[in-house]
Amino acid sequence: MNQYLAPVLFIPHGGGPLPLLGDAGHVELVEFLRALPASLAKQPAAILVISAHWEATQATITHADKPALIYDYAGFPEASYQITYPAVGNPDLAKQVFRLLTEHDIPASLDNQRGFDHGLFVPLKLMYPQADIPCLQLSLVNHLDPELHLKIGQALAVLRKQNILILGSGFSFHNMRAFFSHSAADNAKNQAFEDWLIETCCADELTAAERKARLLNWPLAPFAGFCHPRAEHLLPLHVCLGAGGATPAELVFAGSILGKQASGFLWRS
Repeated sequence: MNQYLAPVLFIPHGGGPLPLLGDAGHVELVEFLRALPASLAKQPAAILVISAHWEATQATITHADKPALIYDYAGFPEASYQITYPAVGNPDLAKQVFRLLTEHDIPASLDNQRGFDHGLFVPLKLMYPQADIPCLQLSLVNHLDPELHLKIGQALAVLRKQNILILGSGFSFHNMRAFFSHSAADNAKNQAFEDWLIETCCADELTAAERKARLLNWPLAPFAGFCHPRAEHLLPLHVCLGAGGATPAELVFAGSILGKQASGFLWRS
């Protein structure tokens, strides 16, 4: 019998706290995130989140027993700053993540002070509202190199054997100005990039090497610079592709968020 591997998941986390505030532009995302755990074979033993909202000079892992929440957004209603998500950390798992990275020659560190940002607590409050699963966050590395982040995922893939859910929390489209545009031309650019990204992650016709090469060279994709003026919301996907192994992903979310198309991907065992 094949050993169970926890899934690897890339999701869009929406705009700030809006998915938790009943925002009309997030209805599809909220429904997806609430239903998602029922489609997974097991409840994970722990969740490792790679959030677009934490960058450090090297791969850094939360190491606190009880991380606080970081309300890393501004200009939202008061309720946005009263959100709670009391998930505990897992210092032992954090040390294991540190060891795995350093064994693969990826500089890493542990952070005893860092809390959970909204890239973690917004989607997980919808997915696992009981907050009864230990969580860790892993930073991006701030020079935003695609190959390094794919290697990080490859180094961490072994955690799947321990029923650790690896969750990339970003956005397949992240042009802040365009979210407020209703331009048909902008929407066409958005859709062209989404189509390319879905093909890259999911097409059976592509080999694992071809998928990797395409994602490493993502700036060559249609309208890549428009859809991602900066790479930080896409790079959690590179970590996920690295951890997902040779198999294609499943497209588990293809919907509208704030009027733009966004995608979510799942790698199963």
